[in-house]
Amino acid sequence: MEDLVRKDSKFKKLGLKPEDFVDNPEAVIEILLKHKQLLQRPIIVKGKKSIIGRPKERIFTFLS
Repeated sequence: MEDLVRKDSKFKKLGLKPEDFVDNPEAVIEILLKHKQLLQRPIIVKGKKSIIGRPKERIFTFLS
């Protein structure tokens, strides 16, 4: 679930550490509620499965 959080310059600017989100879904939800721009996008859902559609090539493979 920690893959939903973008580890970009905003993440670093906020002083966040990637290891704080590993196996910690509550922390992931909390940070995404506070900082929506840290959500990885797009999220593609097909049936009961989902992926982060980056790089975009993953989308075509997932949907086919």
